[in-house]
Amino acid sequence: MWHKFRQKLTYLDYYILIPYLLLSGIGIVMVFSASSDYVLVQNANPYGYLYKQAGFVLIGLVIAFIVYHLKLNVLKSRKLLFGLIVLLIIALVYLRFFGRSVNGAAAWIHVGGFNIQPVEFAKIILIWYLAYFFSNKERQMAAANLGDIGRNLLYPGILVGLIMLLTLLQPDIGGMAILAAIVLVLIFSSGVRFRYGLSFSTIIFLLLVAGFTYLEKLPIHASAGYQYQRLMAFMHPFALAGNAGKQLVNSYYAINNGGWFGVGLGNSIQKRGYLPEPYTDFIISVTAEELGIVAVILILALTYFLAARIFLIGMRAHSSFNALLCIGIGVMLAVQATVNVGGVVGLLPITGVTFPFISYGGSSMMVLVISIGIALNVSATETRAKLSGQLQK
Repeated sequence: MWHKFRQKLTYLDYYILIPYLLLSGIGIVMVFSASSDYVLVQNANPYGYLYKQAGFVLIGLVIAFIVYHLKLNVLKSRKLLFGLIVLLIIALVYLRFFGRSVNGAAAWIHVGGFNIQPVEFAKIILIWYLAYFFSNKERQMAAANLGDIGRNLLYPGILVGLIMLLTLLQPDIGGMAILAAIVLVLIFSSGVRFRYGLSFSTIIFLLLVAGFTYLEKLPIHASAGYQYQRLMAFMHPFALAGNAGKQLVNSYYAINNGGWFGVGLGNSIQKRGYLPEPYTDFIISVTAEELGIVAVILILALTYFLAARIFLIGMRAHSSFNALLCIGIGVMLAVQATVNVGGVVGLLPITGVTFPFISYGGSSMMVLVISIGIALNVSATETRAKLSGQLQK
């Protein structure tokens, strides 16, 4: 068995591994820098978040290693997949009716000393489920007419729609947007004819618009006003700088203070009480202030390179299941990074989405390392199969 482990290590894709390790290392440094002053004000251990983030990264490396060495057929287990989907739906329903609202959203389940964010796990579970479904229905979906496709998509559509609706009702607009992007891209990548994919994409878009409009108009929903304020802050940040626009305005100040090369690691002003929880959603703002726009550009380049590499592996994969897994993961990374950066620079509304590998968060890190492990596994499996085919010839 150890021989097989060592043999598989020879197929490691360093174009995935190195960016992942670099981003994780940068994340540890920036979480420590962004959090140290924040926790000192609360008379807490200034190294607390450093130890936690480093622990998440180390545990993540072990998880990625385990997932990398799994046989991909394990992911085709119907019982395992649907068991996780049931647990996810139960968790999302629990949050909707019993979750405690923090910063306008009920998104975390407290288990022991840990906070678990089910929507983070929804991303990889949704990718997994759609890859499983479309790979099993590949021939039917490619050859079917609109009516047959509609019947084939009815059950998965209800399931995916339920997960997205429960995410919207938290409300987690950013998480729902990422899930929607994953669904749309995987529909078009599944082999469905373009006009049918466009029809279903339009339906999904209209349903999301209707759901969001309904949510915002609920007068008894405590968070409806909160989401509306975020939208208004996006449109008029300086006019609302005293309340809803405070985050975005202080993000602008941080980026402006940093300039091209920053004021130096640890020297951010905006992290000292101006940006709330600067080690999570707005860690890129702190990074821009301390290390400069050049550093942020490098982080973005690493992230998009990693996403593009995983996406490319999916495009080249011979197995449709492997292909859809990697395409979904690549989309998840790219969209999550885009939504986060778009929020901190004012191009998109602030949604609470974290930046991959850089922001603090255990649930996010666990999902990311599982995704990296799957992508590395697919890359190794496809490379080994390709080399075996060449040797046989």
